[in-house]
This record gives sequence, C-alpha cells and structure tokens, in this order.
Amino acid sequence: MSLLQALLNNGVERGDLTVIDAAGRAHRHARGPAPKVVIRLTDRAAVRALILRPELRLGELYVDGRLVIEEGDLADLLNTLMAAPRAGRSPVARALPRWVHHTGGWLRAQNPLRRAARNARHHYDLGNELYRTFLDPALQYSCAYFARPDDDLATAQRRKMAHIAAKLRLEPDHQVLDIGCGWGGLAMHLATTTGCRVTGLTLAHEQAALARERVAAAGLDDRVEIRIQDYREVEGRFDRIVSVGMFEHVGPAHYDTYFAHLRRLLTDDGVALVHSIGRAHGPMPTNPWLARYIFPGGYIPALSEVLPVVEANRLWSTDLEIWRLHYARTLAAWRERFEAAARAEPDRFDERFQRLWRFYLVGSELFFRRQDGMVFQLQLAREREALPITRDYMHRERLEVDGSEPAQPARLSA
Repeated sequence: MSLLQALLNNGVERGDLTVIDAAGRAHRHARGPAPKVVIRLTDRAAVRALILRPELRLGELYVDGRLVIEEGDLADLLNTLMAAPRAGRSPVARALPRWVHHTGGWLRAQNPLRRAARNARHHYDLGNELYRTFLDPALQYSCAYFARPDDDLATAQRRKMAHIAAKLRLEPDHQVLDIGCGWGGLAMHLATTTGCRVTGLTLAHEQAALARERVAAAGLDDRVEIRIQDYREVEGRFDRIVSVGMFEHVGPAHYDTYFAHLRRLLTDDGVALVHSIGRAHGPMPTNPWLARYIFPGGYIPALSEVLPVVEANRLWSTDLEIWRLHYARTLAAWRERFEAAARAEPDRFDERFQRLWRFYLVGSELFFRRQDGMVFQLQLAREREALPITRDYMHRERLEVDGSEPAQPARLSA
C-alpha cells in the first residue's frame, strides 16, 4: 500500500475521494454515500508535502494551484475531510502526544504589544474595499444572530448588535469601551440606540480611518471615539466593556492579563460582554494554515481554558450563551457575496487570492458545521448585584433597540 493510500484510509472515514498523483495513478477511498470528489496533485513534491503535513499543505497546494479539483468542488472536498474526527491529521502527527501539538499552538499564539499590532494589520489592513464586498452594510466582521429562518445577513447582524446592547443594559450616561471595534459598526449602533458614549479600540490603521469616517458621516463625533490602541494601554474606568471577535487574538498566555484589565477598567457596578469563537470539546491548537496565512497569533479558546482565569480574577460570570450554527450561516453568506463580487468583476482579485479567500471561508464554515466550532457570549461583572437576577431584562431591552422578536424558532441546520 502506498503512503498516499494509507493517508486516505486513515484520514477519510466517510465519502468518496480519489487522489490522482503526479504519475497519473489514482488512489481512491470510498466509504458511504457522499458526493464524489476527484483531486489531482500536479507534481511529486506536492504528494510528499500532503503526506507529511496535510493540515498545512492541503491549503497551500490548493492556493498555489498544485492541487486541482477535477470533480466536485472545494466544499465537497473539505466536507469529506472534515467529517471525520481525525481529519487533517497525518499518521505521523497522530503518533505524537497531544500535548506537543497543543503546546506548539499555544506558543504560536503569543501576542505581546508589538506582535499583536503586526498580526492585526496582517489581516485587517488588506483594504477596506475587500471587506465591503462580502460584509453587511454595518461592516460587521463577526457572527450574526439569525433569530428568524428568513433573516438575511444585514438583518441578522442588526439583531446581533441589538442582542449585545440588551445584555449590556446600557444607559445614556454610560461610558463604554469597545475592545476590537472593527469599522465602528457596533459602537455607532450602541451610541445611536442608547445615547451612551463609546471608545472603540483597533490596531489596524485602515480600519480605524474608515471607522472614523463613518462616525463623522453619522454625526456621532461627540459620542464615539476611535483609537488605535491596545487594550493593555487603556486608562480610566468604564461602565460597560464589550469585545466582539477580538478575544480570538489574545492567546492563552495573555488571558490573565486580559481579564485583569477588564476588572481594572470596569466601574464597581460595571458589566462586560466577551463574544468569541470557541471550541466545544476542549483545547486544540490553531489550524496551522489559518495561523500562517489568515490569522497569525490567533487561537480559538475552549471554555475550560477561559473560565478558570475569569474565576482567578474575581469576576462574576453572570451569563453564558452558546451559539452553535449561527456562524456557519454567517460564513455561507459571506462566501456567497465574495464569490458574486469576484464573478461580477473578474479583474478585482487575482486567481490566487480568490483561492486563498475561498479556502478560508469554506474551511471556516465547515469548522462550525462539521467540527467543534461554536460562539460564546460571556457576560461578566465585578459585583453580583450589577444586574437583575433573572434574564427577562435582556428580552425587554432587545425589543426596545430591535423592535421585533422571533415569530418562530429558527432552524439553522441548512
């Protein structure tokens, strides 16, 4: 048996996948009904690379055009590979102790001040027009909240912001810190709907420039300030702190620092909300392709890593909500919009960039559909009396800022 056939036998538990090597030999693994996928590796070095480290090289070979999909599409291929709990791990990798992999991922997620800024600019300063092609009008680059089955992306993102505003229980005189404010959409929403004042932090210069333009155009200069600043450099006290889609860039080595700063920056009766991608089944290292090409320094936490640090910093966990399939649907919408933009303007993105972005969006969607990806919203407070003792207030306040409620439960499996 060839090494390539052994890789298929060990890495594919369901599906019908054929790999054609550089010599034209076909290696097939078929088990169970599934879309048929045929891929071709264009050179012998590609075969060796895939055998030795598939979790990194698969994406590299696809982006470089050295892995060609002859039948089926990228979603079919990744569906086949990610459906198995052992998918993406070579026989050599599986033979190593789990702690070796986890330690390597942990070390790659070190984010001291200068590196954190460099890592943020790597992804978020790719050009604002890129993000306009696939995000909603509010430029929300995080999981949307699909409260109704027929919600479109823009509606679901407005619902997400309303959901967050309700949990924060904002008052007009509140000072709010938005850690990782992106293009300012949430900060503007909070200021407009509740009258609070928001200080937004980002480390990406292009992001900050556009956020400031949007704030000025909305006439919110007196209520929203956008800073290029790391959360570790902030002084003062805030009634509310919100962090959406930023905690994934902190890294386990800095969790204690992060929650210590949240506690220090909150007023005594203050409330914080951390919205983050998470893992449902325990710690694992970041996918090496994603860490190298998309989110350097990124790390997706498990709650088992987060909650002990929250406790150590004497913060109350006042509410925890888990979103399971909302991000899968969000990513599907982003991918559809990105592909439509690429078709409408063929010269806008070169072919290699399209493959890079497609691999990122498809793989991320399937992380939530096929693996242990989820989103958590963790509400925190310094004092136990900071919030009502029941969750009813969230529903009432969401209606005030959103103006509607679900007519029926949303089914998000599709």
